[in-house]
Amino acid sequence: MGTNTQSMIFTIYGDYIRNYGSKIWIGSLIRLLKEFGHNEQGVRVAVSRMVKQGWIQSEKQGNKSYYFLTDRGVQRMDEAANRIYKMKPNEWDGKWRILMYTIPEDKRQLRDDLRKELLWSGFGSFSSGCWISPNDLEKQINRLIEKYDIDEYVDFFISEYKGPKENQSLVEKSWQLEEIENKYEEFIEKYSKQFIVHQSIISRGEMSDADCFVERTNLVHEYRKFLFIDPGLPKELLPSKWNGNHAALLFSQYYQVLAEPASRFFESVFQENNDLCRKDETYDAKDHPLIIK
Repeated sequence: MGTNTQSMIFTIYGDYIRNYGSKIWIGSLIRLLKEFGHNEQGVRVAVSRMVKQGWIQSEKQGNKSYYFLTDRGVQRMDEAANRIYKMKPNEWDGKWRILMYTIPEDKRQLRDDLRKELLWSGFGSFSSGCWISPNDLEKQINRLIEKYDIDEYVDFFISEYKGPKENQSLVEKSWQLEEIENKYEEFIEKYSKQFIVHQSIISRGEMSDADCFVERTNLVHEYRKFLFIDPGLPKELLPSKWNGNHAALLFSQYYQVLAEPASRFFESVFQENNDLCRKDETYDAKDHPLIIK
């Protein structure tokens, strides 16, 4: 089947539904996912799993089920969007955020969950139970401490590195930048060819809105995977020729070419069946960070 159904639903919520009031009728979701070869039962199973995990909630209106993002879901989508659509690395304030924890052996699941969340937020680790990031992630850390109720197991510091080596050496010990570069290289190789081809087909008016929807969603879906491996380091700590910058530019240009027809297709499915859902009136597609005026 290719991509995991739940993962694709996340992508569609993040790139489309979030901007249309965060709520959708299950029938529309099934219709959209059909474009990628996912069947109705698979979508229903994935949706109920996402409800159990606390990402979305359901609401009955007559005999129709609607699904909308929980507060936690909205937070995660917005955090992801800020990172996905960011074109340039952050500026660095020269400080490191350090989280240290000692979680007892009988709470191994808690430790694993926390580790996944820290990796997702861009933390790296060079020794057991010690996680570092140069980014200002204080809010996220406070949320994690509250969510997992781990006050008694953690200590959080904001500090400067005083040597004996350079700050760069902490980066080398905590993240596999070469591996991340290779992944960006693969992305660039695959999508630069597709970008040229689709740009040409679209300019001749030979690509349907539905096809643009599929391609834009697949593009975001692939690029979104970098959230799990790229810590989003500030430019002061990155190699001078960082592939991530080229990938971000390619992503934004390709996205712009597909954006309008893809949104038209999404809206046609969304509005046809979502009499109780409304496009977020404060949202204008032209305000999307990747749509160059």
